[in-house]
Amino acid sequence: MLKMEHVRKNYKSFSLNCSLEVKSGYVTGLIGKNGAGKSTIFKIILGLITKDSGRISLFDKDIQITDDQDKQNLGVVLSDSGFSGYLSINDIVPVLEHLYEHFDKSAFLKQIQRFGLPQNQKIKEFSTGMKAKLKIITAISHNAKFLLLDEPTAGLDVTARDELLDMLREFMEQDETRSILISSHVSTDLETLCDDLYMIHEGNIIFHEDTDVLLSDYALLKITPQQYSDIDKRYILKSKIENYGYRCLTNQKQYYLENYPKITIENGTIDQVITMMSGGAEI
Repeated sequence: MLKMEHVRKNYKSFSLNCSLEVKSGYVTGLIGKNGAGKSTIFKIILGLITKDSGRISLFDKDIQITDDQDKQNLGVVLSDSGFSGYLSINDIVPVLEHLYEHFDKSAFLKQIQRFGLPQNQKIKEFSTGMKAKLKIITAISHNAKFLLLDEPTAGLDVTARDELLDMLREFMEQDETRSILISSHVSTDLETLCDDLYMIHEGNIIFHEDTDVLLSDYALLKITPQQYSDIDKRYILKSKIENYGYRCLTNQKQYYLENYPKITIENGTIDQVITMMSGGAEI
């Protein structure tokens, strides 16, 4: 669906070097701290900024030769964009009808009613959650094959996030060939939605793993200095010095459970992986 190979973008104080792939039928998550490069990746894919080098393919063709029909198959939500606040939902419906060949007005309005969005009220009077829901509903309303979602749940409460995630799950269930690339710094969103995860740190992709593997095989080892000295470090990815000794990230939890029953082992989470991969030291 989407493939980025050694894509680079250089600024005075920031450099991006990205390779990633979103497979057909996959929901792929992009995680990382604010300023790591997530939004830059989305803007390069959409042609809002130019890359310095590298290759991007979308729908199995070089992105430079994608046509208007390919763009019809994209649904986009960017964190820093949206509709004019002086428009209402009723105002934007005819706009969407002209923009998208396969815009489904009845499905769009059904979702608007489902989430209780007022059709005549100015969008500037909407809450943050209402605006986020409108952007997602718009992105899925024209039978898109691929969604690009940059921080779509930012600033939302738990209930609003769950509603948006349910919308995205329904979108994927309707067509097994659809795909999503979604960025978020809310780890629980990605744990329940994504098939695989990429982590970006200071402009570089430093981690890629299937979500199920991360949640089942990754763990934190909390060990004393003596245990650290004696332990087999082949499967330790990162380590960090703590008051009690060391905290270590591994992708082979079962190995340490079986061979070191006396050490403290905690299941890994996305937040822990982010913290360790971006701040821990390599063995």
